[in-house]
Amino acid sequence: MATAIAIDGPAGAGKSTIARFAAKTLGFIYVDTGALYRAIGLSAQRRGYAGDDKASIIPMLNEIKVELAFNQAHEQIVLLDGEDVSGLIRTPEISMMASAVSAIPEVRAFLLDLQRDMAHRNNVIMDGRDIGTVVLPDAQIKIFLSASPECRARRRYDELIEKGMDVKYEDILSDVIARDYADSHRDIAPLKPADDAIMVDTSGEDLETSVNKLVNIMRSRL
Repeated sequence: MATAIAIDGPAGAGKSTIARFAAKTLGFIYVDTGALYRAIGLSAQRRGYAGDDKASIIPMLNEIKVELAFNQAHEQIVLLDGEDVSGLIRTPEISMMASAVSAIPEVRAFLLDLQRDMAHRNNVIMDGRDIGTVVLPDAQIKIFLSASPECRARRRYDELIEKGMDVKYEDILSDVIARDYADSHRDIAPLKPADDAIMVDTSGEDLETSVNKLVNIMRSRL
């Protein structure tokens, strides 16, 4: 029987980075569910749709193909209609689009089977907003990863600056706070810890410390 580890938490908490390292350490497959929503947000943006334009986005789902795959370096990539969009979906604008489209029930249903099928066939560490509460409610280990908005904004700012993007910390912080509110107040699958989730705060911790903390938690419960 495959083992599933669910990691939920707000934007910028380090879920993807930490989960990726933890999966490599434990020999699990890492599934970045947020990237799937970002790909749908990118597709909507390219068509000129607003993130909450249900009348346009719902029919669009029948026209697109979103996949998780691995490149030659064995790194997970996101394919949108066969195009590797991994580098195009990490902007603040696409973050907000992802938050908006994820509030559409039909979008969540569109991706649900894909996510559950991956967990059924493989040992996975899957991160997102509602993995432990909705997508994989029977996951053997559930972790809710958080950090202060200021800490998360600083991490995202440093990441985007390193990529050569012209951004301001104040704008990133504003986006983080806005997305926290949108994610936790949406009607469908709002961001919240599962009742049996282990709460982990990584404010002020470096990547190595955070990874070691989560890997130790996972190993103690496997």
